[in-house]
Amino acid sequence: MPLLARARHRQGLLLGGMQGSGFQFRQKTNLENLAVEVIKSSAIEGTVFNPASVRSSIARHLGLPTDKDSSPSRDVEGAVEMILDATGHYEQPLTEDRLLGWQAALFPAGRSGIQRIAAGKWRTPDMNPMQVVSGPIGRDRIRRKHIHFEAPAAARLPGEVAAFLKWFEAANEADGVLRSGIAHFWFVTIHPFEDGNGRVSRAIADMALARSEGSGMRFYSMSEQIERERQQYYRILEASQKGNLNITGWLEWFVGCFERAVIGASGSLERITAKAARWEQINRAFEPNERQRKVLNSLLDSGEEEISTSKYAKLAGTSLDTALRDIRHLVEARILMPSAGGGRSRRYALSQPA
Repeated sequence: MPLLARARHRQGLLLGGMQGSGFQFRQKTNLENLAVEVIKSSAIEGTVFNPASVRSSIARHLGLPTDKDSSPSRDVEGAVEMILDATGHYEQPLTEDRLLGWQAALFPAGRSGIQRIAAGKWRTPDMNPMQVVSGPIGRDRIRRKHIHFEAPAAARLPGEVAAFLKWFEAANEADGVLRSGIAHFWFVTIHPFEDGNGRVSRAIADMALARSEGSGMRFYSMSEQIERERQQYYRILEASQKGNLNITGWLEWFVGCFERAVIGASGSLERITAKAARWEQINRAFEPNERQRKVLNSLLDSGEEEISTSKYAKLAGTSLDTALRDIRHLVEARILMPSAGGGRSRRYALSQPA
């Protein structure tokens, strides 16, 4: 409970900070975190998506401006549709049909890589035993492979899934973050699909978090933090799945991971808020051209303290003479401050906020 209270406090600070920001800022932050969630949840399972395609797909689904030249693949579209349904329609009941639809969306061609799989269907008895294994490939694989986990037999799946869904939709006072962690663990342990169990489990966890917050807008990404801690994630999963029914160790890790995800998002929020305030100050004093905006954005994003004329020219894609003229105008507006020295070797730093 102390771990949960601390994580919830962090979450409250983040959500309160987001509510104090403008709608467009929240909308942009939501888009970025949804994109990160899709990209990182897939990366955990070894699937790599083009970030620009993911963002374009989400923007189109949300009715936001998007790159007209971007054509997301069917795999990207399916992963995006799953996370948007889980978070955007979090208040709707989670059903068997919905789960089957999510998994089918992840494999629109009915294949995982080159292997044909059962898409939109539960595992069947001919797939028993469903094992998560590692070990060398060769004649002695059977002897030397390491079985991390063996899922329940296919014949048990209808009852196991029904019990899970009944619990998930039951009205109770259990904390939302703990429910998210339990749901993630329970579903991935049932392992009802031939493939895609991890991604569907994380979508269910996101759905539980959205319910706990009463909002489909995502301002942090659990999958991004899980991907950072992937080794610990699989280690605690395996240890808990091989143990007894006490999953306190898993929940301690999950709540800690949740807190670290929120802390990371809070740091990003502080940086973005500071950047927005700085731009408001700049725009009051000066109207930068596109080259100047590009370079100033680079300085604000990178945290670099100084820039030379040659570095400015390279970032802006312009000549040294044009770079020097742009810099002079920024110095006159007291946005950049020259350091000691002279000529083109002189360096310039962003002035301190007023």
